[in-house]
Amino acid sequence: MTTVNDPYAGTTESTEGPVFTVTGQDWDSVDASVVEGDRIVVNMGPQHPSTHGVLRLVLEIDGETVRDARPGIGYLHTGIEKNMEFRTWTQGVTFCTRMDYVAPFSNEAAYVAAVEKLLEIEDQVPEKAKIIRVLMLELNRISSHLVCIATGGMEIGALTVMTCGFRDRELILDCFEMISGLRMNHAYFRPGGVAQDLPAGAIEKLHSTVRLLKERLPEYAALCNANPIFKGRLKGVGHLDLAGCLALGLSGPVLRATGYDWDLRRTQPYWGYETYDFDVVTWDEPDAYGRFRVRLEEMWQSLRIVEQATERLAVMEGEPVMVADKKIAWPAQLSVGADGQGNSAEHIRHIMGESMEALIHHFKIVTEGFRVPAGQAYAAIEAPRGEIGCHAVSDGGTRPYRVHFRDPSFVNLQGTSVMSEGGMLSDVIVAIASIDPVMGGVDR
Repeated sequence: MTTVNDPYAGTTESTEGPVFTVTGQDWDSVDASVVEGDRIVVNMGPQHPSTHGVLRLVLEIDGETVRDARPGIGYLHTGIEKNMEFRTWTQGVTFCTRMDYVAPFSNEAAYVAAVEKLLEIEDQVPEKAKIIRVLMLELNRISSHLVCIATGGMEIGALTVMTCGFRDRELILDCFEMISGLRMNHAYFRPGGVAQDLPAGAIEKLHSTVRLLKERLPEYAALCNANPIFKGRLKGVGHLDLAGCLALGLSGPVLRATGYDWDLRRTQPYWGYETYDFDVVTWDEPDAYGRFRVRLEEMWQSLRIVEQATERLAVMEGEPVMVADKKIAWPAQLSVGADGQGNSAEHIRHIMGESMEALIHHFKIVTEGFRVPAGQAYAAIEAPRGEIGCHAVSDGGTRPYRVHFRDPSFVNLQGTSVMSEGGMLSDVIVAIASIDPVMGGVDR
């Protein structure tokens, strides 16, 4: 087909055969040749089919059986990686935190870990900062899994699971807001440490949140684990064994549901994870139900880590949370108010009144940033959806030369086709939900 009058349209070729526009009516009202078994190609989306963001699925179906499934991405592209090349190393955190916006701390963690490798200051990061990072990462793992279970349940009609999931997620977001000033997109992890220490009352808030979550998490098992309708929709759906996961590079709960206990917190520990007592959760059913059970149990393991981190922080009041080197340390002593922004007035008065040199240093490190030695580094952590890695390249300047992320949602989406093909059309939603992709991380 050629469109002559449109200068931006070229020539396209369509497959042979009739084209049917189906808008929700019964199959009986569609051409009989389609109903009798001819394969048709349909678009599922672009929409949110059990995803957190916009995904398009091109499905070739025979009746209600999926013969071919191809994911189409790019509808949420933000150019985050490219934008980071035009900001200082510290400002880059405010961009990457917006990729996987359901688990923003994982993005920040991978990035700052790579920058600290380039700076060769990994051993200089204060212990308290590392514990706070572990605390926030595990709280974020729980909130992310709650969103996965909630939205997946909503798509198959389990609305009670959805309301419970978002109800309990609010408890964690309240903790995030108290500690970082924001519910999401925190930019709280910084090269060399974290933006600020825990505010007054944070330990008590964390204790009460853990107690309440311990009371509420059993509800999900009671609602779903042995529910025959829930199990009927998930068991045997989206099957992908260990060989398939390894061939495609899949990680996270999708991989651990095959029985393989690959978890970077154990296999390649960082920030002291080897000192925490927790179990790597696996399951012996590599289907949607097995992935659900892995996430459910992982929330309990994360609670164990949160409790241990909170106990350690309770006896570390006043200890530093940023590297001592003033040529790297972001000079912020935040006092988070209702707006969650800005340096405290006391800190500003200190900078202004100390000396002209201190004021100049403050101005230069905020506006220009610090220099990072030329080189490249890769750092990876265990995010809620699997391994997230950051490859950072420096040319010796105050801005990244190149930053690229290995996002687990992007890699795990490769499993869409093999999980869906041969199954029913209704099972595609369940398979996608079991992957739990966040399209902000896929498209970035």
